[in-house]
Amino acid sequence: MDNRICEHVVLNVAPTGRSVTITVDGRQIEAYEGEPILAALLASGIRINRYTVKRHEPRGLFCGIGQCSDCSMVVDGKANVRTCITPVKEGMVIFTQDGLSEKKEAAS
Repeated sequence: MDNRICEHVVLNVAPTGRSVTITVDGRQIEAYEGEPILAALLASGIRINRYTVKRHEPRGLFCGIGQCSDCSMVVDGKANVRTCITPVKEGMVIFTQDGLSEKKEAAS
């Protein structure tokens, strides 16, 4: 079963761009340029985007339209990026966010 989101009801985008590679927590995954980052993550089986501050609980897709912050991740060094509305670009480097805005570094 393909987990890729083929049509976004709010953003009106579909995975029709060229195939690109992005890096998520050190793992390279294939994505379509222009599709929401979250769509590429879900298609690759990645369900956790961040962990909460107080209880360190996992969060992921909730609203899918940029209104909540459950899908926030560190994207190209910038924290709190809502991945459900941010389009994929070639070479993006993405990390699971821990807390409000802590940048996670690649493991040495």
